[in-house]
Amino acid sequence: LALQVTNVYENGDTAFHYEYCEDLKDGRGFTAGIAGFCSGTSDAWEVIQLYHTLTGGKDDMSQFDATMAKYAESGSDSTSGLSNYCEVWKKLGTGDAKFRQAQDTIRDKMYFAPAMAQAKTLGLKTSIAQAQLYDTAIEHGAGDDADGLISLIKRTNEKVTADVAGTSNSTLNVNGHKIDEIAWLNLFLVVRTDDLEHPREKENQGGNYWAQTTYRVKSYQYAIQQKEYKWGTSVKILDNDGKPITVKCSTSPANKKNKRATKPCRKSTKPKDPKPKETKPKETKPKEPKSKDPMSKDPKSKSHKSMSAEDN
Repeated sequence: LALQVTNVYENGDTAFHYEYCEDLKDGRGFTAGIAGFCSGTSDAWEVIQLYHTLTGGKDDMSQFDATMAKYAESGSDSTSGLSNYCEVWKKLGTGDAKFRQAQDTIRDKMYFAPAMAQAKTLGLKTSIAQAQLYDTAIEHGAGDDADGLISLIKRTNEKVTADVAGTSNSTLNVNGHKIDEIAWLNLFLVVRTDDLEHPREKENQGGNYWAQTTYRVKSYQYAIQQKEYKWGTSVKILDNDGKPITVKCSTSPANKKNKRATKPCRKSTKPKDPKPKETKPKETKPKEPKSKDPMSKDPKSKSHKSMSAEDN
């Protein structure tokens, strides 16, 4: 369910858009797939390398290897040498199970697993707090650069200077103080909003893109107001236009080819050891992405460029 909520912010719907690809002109080259994998950072190259492993060698993506390896290392946003990159990505994302598997695995390895590892370290027990860390990792990256998830957690913890009671039935121990988990999450959302409006890293400051995505935070603040702490098979959030919606965990028969799509939703999301799942995420029937602003996918921090997530 957490994955589908983030999909709303990324695409405007809950579907997993494996086929998505475009140049957002945001300093990261082509942005593609279910987690906005970028040609100008390492994650798209990670997807392609895993796809090569799954196909046994030469495949449709092989033509881009030299260029993608170079851009992953340099962080260049150039699309030179990638003239038909999006066409190939869209084709494979639409009908190639191994390419979809590669995207699932790298998404889990670089973003979901590190976010859940941080949740476990903090002692987060509510679905909403765990899901927020995942959403942050997707947009900001899961690393420890100035705009990354780890840095935002550190800045949040620095704000904890006294005990804070609450009603979440979950208490965290931070800096020797006992703080209610939802009270901590509210602090985290304030820190994240400040980072979106005032990115620390130079590469995240261009075009004022991040400031346009504070609707992600407002959506979680709305869910907190609705006391949507523990998620079952649905959750109330705000869409990208600020309108209340209910996201329901998808088990559509149309998605039976995707194992995650038919796996029953959990009553709550408990932190687990960072370990990529072999099953795929629940998804709804794909449809055309839609967004409320010119950027149909959110730019993310380059913190994931140097991220080497554990694959326990």
